Amino acid sequence: MGVVVSLDDKKNSTGSVQPLIDLTHADMTRVNELILSKAGSDVEMIPEVANHLISSGGKRLRPMITLAAARMFGYKGDGHVKLATSVEFMHTATLLHDDVVDESDLRRGKRTARMIWGNQASVLVGDFLLGQAFKMMVDVGSLEALDVLATSASVIAEGEVMQLAAAKNLETTEDEYLAVIKAKTAALFSAAAEVGPIIASASRTNRHALRSYGLNLGLAFQLVDDALDYGGNAKDLGKNTGDDFREGKITLPVVLTYRRGTPEERLFWKEALENGANDDKGLEKAKGLMTRYGALSDTIQRARHFGGIARDALAPLDQSPQKDALLEVIDFCISRVN
Repeated sequence: MGVVVSLDDKKNSTGSVQPLIDLTHADMTRVNELILSKAGSDVEMIPEVANHLISSGGKRLRPMITLAAARMFGYKGDGHVKLATSVEFMHTATLLHDDVVDESDLRRGKRTARMIWGNQASVLVGDFLLGQAFKMMVDVGSLEALDVLATSASVIAEGEVMQLAAAKNLETTEDEYLAVIKAKTAALFSAAAEVGPIIASASRTNRHALRSYGLNLGLAFQLVDDALDYGGNAKDLGKNTGDDFREGKITLPVVLTYRRGTPEERLFWKEALENGANDDKGLEKAKGLMTRYGALSDTIQRARHFGGIARDALAPLDQSPQKDALLEVIDFCISRVN
């Protein structure tokens, strides 16, 4: 039985990332050039592994947010390009590390780096990219921006460990799960948005507005990913659908379905996620239970909630093309489940 997650709310725009792409095109050209330059190394395997993931078709949403957030407040220098590249390197490093921890085979429709070069190379190249990211942060010369991004790197690592500790633990609560994704996913969105106004010398109020925008956008983004894993397709998700189920991951749709189910249904989840009975037949049953208990639609409602907070965070800011583009990104992230 297939499951299609649908949003039948006419009030929700489909949104588009295109305005953000258009606004940041010139700066992103410079970011892409810097990415290629900084991913280079005399050690042949490093650029091979790095470029495998860097060139695999991601939208590079996080660095575009950094660029737009800096330009929104009139920034004229080039530090935002280095910070945006740092953000993308941090994101790429976490993907390399994630795929090792999760034993993932597919990323953005391609074989993961670990499947080609092995786990050790993936981890070490991720570490190389983190080192390059911090060198660029230092080059920018903003201690505040360095502090924000360095703190996010630490928080992301904490989130990974929290997720590892919660793996296959069906007693995980919704609050506990939200704490994991706040650290693991939303922290980098938040930092990416905040460093823009920092280097543009924007007011603390404006800086906090962008931080809140990024944090809540990141929460919405991850919750939509959680729903897509059970009700989407590999193209939208960037990896195999059902991977969370096969890897025994506890995500919000699982948390909600488990808590709302009968004792017999909870036993199914224990067998599937704790004992590895997670074949295709089990996945179809899991989807059916999520549909029965409204877990996917409720997960999307949570995503809409955080998207609304992100929208409110930008509401007091002066009108600008960058503000409009960032607001469109909220709708785009949530509309991926349409």
